[in-house]
Amino acid sequence: MSADVGIGAGLVSGLSPAQAATPAAAAEGEIWSAEYWAHKGSVKLNLWRKRVGAPKPSKKPKPVLFLVHGSSNSTRSSYDLAVPGKGEYSLMNVMARAGYDVWTVDHDGYGYSGSSGNNSDIASGVADLKAATPVVVRETGQPKMHFYGTSSGAIRAGAYAQAEPERVDRLVLSAFTYKGKDSVEMDRRRKRIAELRASNRRKRDAAMIRSIFTRDGHASAYDPAVAEAIIAAEMKFGDQVPSGTYIDMAVNLPLVDPKKVRSPVLMIRGEYDGNSTDDDLLDFFKQLPNGDRAFVILPQVAHSLGYSNNRHLLWYAIENFLAAPVPVV
Repeated sequence: MSADVGIGAGLVSGLSPAQAATPAAAAEGEIWSAEYWAHKGSVKLNLWRKRVGAPKPSKKPKPVLFLVHGSSNSTRSSYDLAVPGKGEYSLMNVMARAGYDVWTVDHDGYGYSGSSGNNSDIASGVADLKAATPVVVRETGQPKMHFYGTSSGAIRAGAYAQAEPERVDRLVLSAFTYKGKDSVEMDRRRKRIAELRASNRRKRDAAMIRSIFTRDGHASAYDPAVAEAIIAAEMKFGDQVPSGTYIDMAVNLPLVDPKKVRSPVLMIRGEYDGNSTDDDLLDFFKQLPNGDRAFVILPQVAHSLGYSNNRHLLWYAIENFLAAPVPVV
């Protein structure tokens, strides 16, 4: 895939989110899940895995997809969220049914993982991924895997692809921010920089979670039940999260050099995403050295693509990119 690509609802053959969430692959078996642990020094990192059917040595291994979470929520509420009565919101379930062995990790100081006490900035997140991926390789036998990251998770995934290119097959950067030029949200964070630098943790209470879906001015792109489901999932971990990625995105960008990302790349942004602009992301996109790349804008979506009413468009874009044939050299 190359050049700029836009996706509209017509390209998904009229599938609703509920229809798109249950492809024929689901008939092959029930979704199986398991928990693992990695160690980054003395810090225990919690890994979560989902796939259709338990792994068997006699079976051909499935392609691996590793999901990288963002700044404000841990990984299971990011990628395996249940919203009762509202259809499928778990990207892990969707991609497991599409034939992938799906993994993710709670970063240092988030969710079920331990905390080093640092602010879990982008560099710390890359170190987390360096610690987690050997567990995936050991359990799957797959030396390379696809990566998907959203928001600061996309920056983490991009920085990891730069640091360990031999581990990265195809890379999806969702709701990414490159330099943050003319970003409304980055301007808000710059105004808070003294407060953010004052502590390694920041307030992330129920009101802040709800604000994620209203701050770009398009709250109707989301079902209000989503924020409440996230609040229910996250408050058991407390009302604070690490501040490092907010600081990095406010004053330390860029943290990924596009010229050093060697893998095929799909960049996806929401039409109304206040974390970045088209110009900021296209600047990054044009510098990518691999011609196997695509740029997708999703309509009627703000920053949080996977939680949106149009999340089925996100699934469509990811599945098609990851399943693309290998170009002839």
